[in-house]
Amino acid sequence: MEQQDDMSYLKRYVQNHPDNRMAWYLLGKQYVNEDKQAKANYCFLKSGSIYEAFERKQHPLASEPQQLIAQWNRRRRMKLLALRSTIALLLLIGAVLTDPFRGDHSNNSNLTGEQATEAAGEPVGEDKGTARDVRVVFVKPTDPNGVGKAMGALMRNGKQSADLGLAAMLEEEGSWRKWMGNTRMLLSAKRQGSGQAYNVGMLDAKTCDCQPSDAAGARKAYSSWSKQQEQRWTLSSTVAQYRNLFNRWPDKIDDMVRPYPNNILSGETQAMRMMFTEVLQKLKASEGLSSGAAAGGSDRTASGKNASTSPVEELSLPDKPLSIIIDQERHKLAVVSGDVIVRSYNVGLGGEKTPSGSFTISEKVKNPNGRDDGEFGSRGMTLSATRYAIHGTDEPGSIGKDESHGCVRMGKADVEELFDLVPLGTKVEIGSGQLPASPSKPADERFRLQPMQDETNPDVVYRWLN
Repeated sequence: MEQQDDMSYLKRYVQNHPDNRMAWYLLGKQYVNEDKQAKANYCFLKSGSIYEAFERKQHPLASEPQQLIAQWNRRRRMKLLALRSTIALLLLIGAVLTDPFRGDHSNNSNLTGEQATEAAGEPVGEDKGTARDVRVVFVKPTDPNGVGKAMGALMRNGKQSADLGLAAMLEEEGSWRKWMGNTRMLLSAKRQGSGQAYNVGMLDAKTCDCQPSDAAGARKAYSSWSKQQEQRWTLSSTVAQYRNLFNRWPDKIDDMVRPYPNNILSGETQAMRMMFTEVLQKLKASEGLSSGAAAGGSDRTASGKNASTSPVEELSLPDKPLSIIIDQERHKLAVVSGDVIVRSYNVGLGGEKTPSGSFTISEKVKNPNGRDDGEFGSRGMTLSATRYAIHGTDEPGSIGKDESHGCVRMGKADVEELFDLVPLGTKVEIGSGQLPASPSKPADERFRLQPMQDETNPDVVYRWLN
């Protein structure tokens, strides 16, 4: 059923946009799946250089494409003319039989399909589903068929699809994708009313080999969606850490937003409250699938996914809890989920005094030693109950250098954002050479949670190895 929906949409789309070569190529691929090679060849010839770019070869019929297309269109027009004549005759006969005194009324049927071939002649059915706002899928630069997969994923969900679908490509550096890097908007798919039809806009000239549509609206929608995604990352990571720390699931978000020392989550937002139940259910389901695999009752991996990743999963963001990587060689601290760097900051370290290895954030405290401008700044996060910590500093000039006694120093805005972004229990890996050289953080607006509890600890004098 999903493939039929894709086919119906693509036929309609190339009928309305006959110059879009990417759409012709995608339609050709659908015909290949249906083993309709003649129709597939027609579409591939219409796609021109797009076919060569994705298939990495010239089409075997490409030597005389215009002649072949013209022959196909002539045959198609003859079929359409014969079909129209037959329908008109049947309508006329029906009208005479129904009302013999009005046998001269005209045929008002509107049968379209002039030049677009059978590949674009079918209407798209209606969908009575509810609106789901925005959905974003992510294409990897290394996937030559990524755009086709993205278009199919955005439009194949029927009643579950969003009003607006976006395909984006995150900037890559080495093996990492950068959340705050130069993100390319590839295409948008906007639902038309309550039906299944979409208005698709190709937004990236390098991808579509065409004059792209204006991407301003898509970028605005993506910006709003991405802020909620960051909150989802933090909330999902917090629920996972709560489960690890207490061996049970939280009943509500308030279970995680507690005063020091149980301040697993440093505040909340209205959006996080609204998505809490959904996030909790997803994590519970994932744990159930993982347990089934461990018991030998499923062919899924320990992460809850099939051994062979589906196209939808390939286009999704990683669902791993946020963790921290500290690169001693490059003086960088990054918050990551899978292969995505969510944030990256310049930090001050202690050279050989800073230990390498694996740690967890065992304590989070605001205004250590009762000050927000002291030697530890306004935030501190202890590493595995040691005297090492990630904290602010009253020596901002030491950022990017090895001047501490082993701790990780951060600028004020950076450490306050990190404090809100990652929960208690977050894993920290300290090593060398893991991260890109350039930092990746917002220039202006930072990730912020609304504080709800007292996260200070006035009863302790902190003596981290600053």
